[in-house]
Amino acid sequence: MKKIVLGLLTAVLLLGSLESCNNKLNVQPVSTIDAATAFTNSSDVLAGLVGCYTGLQSVNLYGGYLQLMTDLLADNGDESFVGTFTQPQEAQRKTVLITNTQVSATWLSAYDVINRTNNVLANLDKLDTPAQQASTEGEAKFIRSLVYFDMVRMFGKAWNDGTPASNLGVPLVLTPTLTVADAQQIPRNTVAEVYAQVITDLTTAEARLTTGGPLNAFSATRYACAGLLARVYLQQGNYPAAAAAANRALGATTFGLNTFYGENFGYSTSNVSTTTVPIATSANTREDIFTIQITAQSGSNQLNTFYARNRRADVTVQPQFLGLLEPGDTRASLITTATAATPAYTRKYDAQYGNVKLMRVSEMLLTRAEANFRAGTTTGATPLADVNAIRTRAGLAPLTSATLTLDAILKERRIELAFEGFRLGDLKRTQASTNDPLTNAVIPWNSPRLVFPIPFRELNVNPSLVQNPGY
Repeated sequence: MKKIVLGLLTAVLLLGSLESCNNKLNVQPVSTIDAATAFTNSSDVLAGLVGCYTGLQSVNLYGGYLQLMTDLLADNGDESFVGTFTQPQEAQRKTVLITNTQVSATWLSAYDVINRTNNVLANLDKLDTPAQQASTEGEAKFIRSLVYFDMVRMFGKAWNDGTPASNLGVPLVLTPTLTVADAQQIPRNTVAEVYAQVITDLTTAEARLTTGGPLNAFSATRYACAGLLARVYLQQGNYPAAAAAANRALGATTFGLNTFYGENFGYSTSNVSTTTVPIATSANTREDIFTIQITAQSGSNQLNTFYARNRRADVTVQPQFLGLLEPGDTRASLITTATAATPAYTRKYDAQYGNVKLMRVSEMLLTRAEANFRAGTTTGATPLADVNAIRTRAGLAPLTSATLTLDAILKERRIELAFEGFRLGDLKRTQASTNDPLTNAVIPWNSPRLVFPIPFRELNVNPSLVQNPGY
């Protein structure tokens, strides 16, 4: 059987529920579940939707590796991977091999989640009520859009690099993959086609979903859909649409910045100055718009594995990043003090079972600020007010109209969202360069070295796939 099917058919094994036998001990062994059996009623479809969220928890996706690998590929000296794993080393050196097993695992896990959402969307008619149908459709399309947006940015050229209508992105698969034949001969769609599908799905999802507050950040809400649309529009340089979407994402009256930056990652002003390590940050806060939930029973925070000083401690914070911090910036308390013998580490991921924060109020404020500044608009608030909200929370003096510049906004974004998987997208859309860590040679934002290769295993089983330039 072709290897690609392992990822695309996983949903058939994992989603849905089976009718129990009269004798619960008389369980017939199975290796597959027919779709007609897996989705027979409303409960099955809702269980399938939970399976979609479970897929996002994978270490190969938002459980950590996606953020880690993209940040390392973009890094120009803010952080350094000092561990022994070759896959992250390749990313940091901008010399990713087509046989990189982590890149392959991320591709496979992404299409696994996509197929789970496709199975749910294909069975909406099994749901009991129109309200269930609307909310399930919205959540599934949000999840599919989240994965596709990150996939097209990893494996395709940036929106502002050449012609999106002809640049190759990733294959768009919008129906369930149930057989080997379904998985074969699927070509790559263009970057423009993937973006268009993401925007279409998110627009539909935002309209389908009911409102939900920050403490419901386990599941997607219309605010999360608007927030993801803001990311997409910002990446495209559609600043009026980005500002409007970010403003909608901030629309819940219960949203707001936490008093202390460290609250996002399990710390308080009372324990951040100690050696105390939070065990978990399972409770979402008023700043969370969408998070990946991690518990001892479900999910894994691989960012904790690599970044935390009390785990592998494979990623260090470099002096270049520390130099960005102004005196008195309380965000510095989330970085350990470097000594002659010990480098600095971020404390964002000290909690072993800490939730992975994918979308926060602070991101939306900075997105709205940048988009409004570039467009010359004041949708929702002035750029100065949004940036100063971030600075005030960080204990810094507010900027003035004279000192507010695009560089100042981008600097706040770089500090606020550091080590959270934003760097590669930001580097490309702002056309900033990075460096080869071995030679210090400049690598421009549109270098083929900053695009991940199509995995070798996928090329082997699907001759319709075309490899990226430079590989």
